[in-house]
Amino acid sequence: MGNGFVPERVDNPWGAGMGVLGDLRAGDLEVTVAESDVDVQAALSLRYRVFYEEMGAKPTDEMAARRQDFDAYDETADHLLVLDHERGTGPERVVGCYRLMRREHIQKAGTFYTADEYDISAIEQRGGNVMELGRSCVDANYRNRSTMQLLWRGIAAYVFRHDVDLMFGCASLHGTDPSEMAPQLSYLYHYHLAPEALCPKALPERYATMDLLPKEAIDARRAMASLPPLVKGYLRLGGFVGDGAVVDHQFNTTDVCVIVKTDLISEKYHKHYDRTARDNG
Repeated sequence: MGNGFVPERVDNPWGAGMGVLGDLRAGDLEVTVAESDVDVQAALSLRYRVFYEEMGAKPTDEMAARRQDFDAYDETADHLLVLDHERGTGPERVVGCYRLMRREHIQKAGTFYTADEYDISAIEQRGGNVMELGRSCVDANYRNRSTMQLLWRGIAAYVFRHDVDLMFGCASLHGTDPSEMAPQLSYLYHYHLAPEALCPKALPERYATMDLLPKEAIDARRAMASLPPLVKGYLRLGGFVGDGAVVDHQFNTTDVCVIVKTDLISEKYHKHYDRTARDNG
């Protein structure tokens, strides 16, 4: 992780005075792409507070010393941020974040973060623009419908801005014993498994079966309701999951791989951002 990294600025099609994604605000909250190293560092600090101090992940010695969650991917990724302007202009204003990576971001690493857990060769080899989503977290005081809606608006704007046609990434269920989340994992397997031609599969050495209960034993409505909000959000966009869960002992989670074709994102987002681009072009 290199300090001093400043994400590449993208020409702004929405007019002067707006960020890369346009003017996406809800009251004092705004969603934007980080344009300074200060904001990126604030996101890494927020991730540490949420993942390690709150959720029990196990930091490396360097992470603990810096009180930040980081890896080599942060140097080149785009960082989607939720800012609370009521908190001022310093790093404390960063209250939510998402790491977004497109093909051009992985030239240094050679592959996506997800490839450490899943065989994603079918995704990597397909045409079109793909994007990996990861490291999503929100400050405990901001975990509400308004903040999540703002994050999704930001992702939709980013997808439109960069003509992304497929999103994917690891989404987490809290805990490291898959048997304790049998209804949720089985529901995902039986109701939302990705088409075979696109389906990522957990690496053999990390594979944990999701097919823990027969389909007829699952209360689908209850299982859906008990999923983490982020996973439910992907599914409501028409998302699929890959084959196999992966236990991540460092993060104290059980991961599933999620895939979302962006043509399934609500048409209202595309119409809105298309109209905004025309009006400000």
